[in-house]
Amino acid sequence: IMNTMQYQPSRHIMDFHLAGFAYCDGLDVIEELRLGQSVQLVREEGNSHDPDAVAVLYKNTKIGHVPAQYNGLFGTLLYYGHGDILEARIQMVNLETHPERQFRVVVKVTDARGDVGA
Repeated sequence: IMNTMQYQPSRHIMDFHLAGFAYCDGLDVIEELRLGQSVQLVREEGNSHDPDAVAVLYKNTKIGHVPAQYNGLFGTLLYYGHGDILEARIQMVNLETHPERQFRVVVKVTDARGDVGA
């Protein structure tokens, strides 16, 4: 039997706990933050704590940040206008735990190949 499925590398780039949820506006939209929900990564220009800061937005509400130890790659891609290659979603929700561990976000590279293999 021929295997018609071709090898495909994983689209997974990184996943992380959302940082700073308690200090942003996440409580305004917490009822909407469900598994699989799309979020946006946006460079936060002028952040006095971290020049590479990357905010995580749900719709237009800032719900937190990419943790500082992971934001270099995303900050660089976003700075040079490559945000469209990133696809970020809520990966885990656990409201029973510490605010800094309530949400995980997964970031994948978008598949821009069109209808390949479909």
